[in-house]
Amino acid sequence: MAAVPHAVTDGAAVAKRNLIKIKRVPEVLVFVLISPIMFVLLFAYVFGGSIDIPGSNYREFLIGGIFAQTVIFGSTFTGAGLAEDMQKGIIDRFRSLPMSRAAVLVGRTGSDIVYNVLSLIIMSLTGLLVGWRLRGSLTDAIIGYGLLLLFAYAFSWVMAYVGLLVPSVEVINNASFIVIFPVTFIANTFVPLENLPGPLRTFAEWNPVSAVTQAVRESFGNTSPAFPPADVWPQQQPVLYALLWVGIILAVFVPLSVRQYKRSASR
Repeated sequence: MAAVPHAVTDGAAVAKRNLIKIKRVPEVLVFVLISPIMFVLLFAYVFGGSIDIPGSNYREFLIGGIFAQTVIFGSTFTGAGLAEDMQKGIIDRFRSLPMSRAAVLVGRTGSDIVYNVLSLIIMSLTGLLVGWRLRGSLTDAIIGYGLLLLFAYAFSWVMAYVGLLVPSVEVINNASFIVIFPVTFIANTFVPLENLPGPLRTFAEWNPVSAVTQAVRESFGNTSPAFPPADVWPQQQPVLYALLWVGIILAVFVPLSVRQYKRSASR
């Protein structure tokens, strides 16, 4: 049990190191801030007039999906950061220090929470400018934001594992798109589930990204009473379903990532 606080303490030091890098490479922060603005504006104005949302407007429907997609894409920083450290030999330096073996992973995934918080702030402000509004209570909104960050944190462990498997940053960028694009686009992120054809709709209904998106829309009060009641359990209980997936992802990929870190760093 003593190893857990040791990993957290050492991980905090690694997270601080990752955040200090922002000063030296400000372009990373610029990308983090500009990308959410681009997503919101493009989807709001390009698709806003093409997709009809009964009883609501597309921009309010859109924001929950954009939030979910962007924080999941933010997990690629974890994979890219680890791949870069492996390529430059920094991981070998960490191994020579008296620190927890899990500290590098804990610090890497923890620091990326900061990136996602900044993205959510920028997206929220941009959403307000294009007509999105919080229709629910402040407490519900906080729950929605918290669920987004929690799911993004869990998904960052998936990218951490992938980042330790691939040989370079270029490969992790390509590999992450292969993983993230299907789970974020075959979902209710940008179109209602009712608009998807049979097999794709079934996948989307059980896709955890759809549950996160639906939970966020409900927390923000951006749902429409004109939509028919959900007939599948993940959409009826989206918060619970999303939390179950968070637990599954962490239970599988935390030990896998730690084990792969030890193997990769010892090459």
